[in-house]
Amino acid sequence: MKITGALALIGLTTLPAAAGEIAEAPYDALTRELTERVDFERLPRREEPGFNLDMPLYASGAWLGERFEGQSVETDPKGHDRIAADDVGDWLRIAGGAPRRNLNVAFHRGFGSNAVFPLGEAGFPEISARGEGSLAILFDHDQKATGFRVHTDYADPLGSRPSTQDGIEVLFYSRDGQLIDRLRHSPGPGISSFGYRLSTGAPGIAGLVILNTDPGGIAVDDIIFAMPPLLG
Repeated sequence: MKITGALALIGLTTLPAAAGEIAEAPYDALTRELTERVDFERLPRREEPGFNLDMPLYASGAWLGERFEGQSVETDPKGHDRIAADDVGDWLRIAGGAPRRNLNVAFHRGFGSNAVFPLGEAGFPEISARGEGSLAILFDHDQKATGFRVHTDYADPLGSRPSTQDGIEVLFYSRDGQLIDRLRHSPGPGISSFGYRLSTGAPGIAGLVILNTDPGGIAVDDIIFAMPPLLG
């Protein structure tokens, strides 16, 4: 997985957006179908606060940032990023956050590996910022299925405390910036895996945004997707 940081605008798939809704699918089953994975292991393992990334991050087939161009990020009273679940209204393009408010990557004890933390209002390296921001993912090619793993209740990285009532929300977008669907989850503390499939069965997911209201913030790892087969 080659990783680079850059402020760039990428959109390689030009097919029209597929209509339809998103259905949940077993993550473990999808890992046998979706062979590409963003796992952040090309970066050295560094204990928190880890690496501050002020620009979007590219990882062999997908861009990661704070949001998409045209989206506005607000902060709720508890310090979490909020983005309206609306159409972006333009060709989907990745965008980073303000300096020290984009992303950071660090070794996460719960995962036992590197993970990405979307940064909230307090900014890097504050612990109160880690995992409280928004995470946008833009695929080079439209996807019919995707998934990721998330660790909730960051303040309890080994997942030993009782569950909270807070959760995460995922917004799914087509290449032309139309909102396909939105799903909410209320996972318990620790690691949860989420998989998704477009109901049409055809590629149409160009990107997604992950938001959360978890009091300890979230970390994300093992983002899975597919690359088109090579011709020839």
